[in-house]
Amino acid sequence: QVRLVESGGDLVQAGGSLRLSCLASGSTFSLKNVGWYRQAPGKQRELVANIYRSLVTNYAASVIGRVTISGDFAKNLVSLQMNSLKPEDTAVYYCNGETYDSHQYWGQGTQVTVSS
Repeated sequence: QVRLVESGGDLVQAGGSLRLSCLASGSTFSLKNVGWYRQAPGKQRELVANIYRSLVTNYAASVIGRVTISGDFAKNLVSLQMNSLKPEDTAVYYCNGETYDSHQYWGQGTQVTVSS
């Protein structure tokens, strides 16, 4: 079992920045990658970015150049630095962990609201 706890969500003005953090506990050695997803009202949950133990990263096209994911798997901490935020970034952001046997774990989510 892996537990993921997010923090850092907030209300911010357009153009502002936020840093989200995801702290993992439990059987963290089983994690292959950790990522951030978001879900806006009435929309499907979508991948924002993820990072593998090898530190390979992937980003959604809509956030490239504005978002940076970083991870310290020794400390079980993955962060998402978001700059130049837009109102369309408003969503609940979820931390996701995928294990080597393809099991998915989710955090409880943290709200990000970007006002125009």
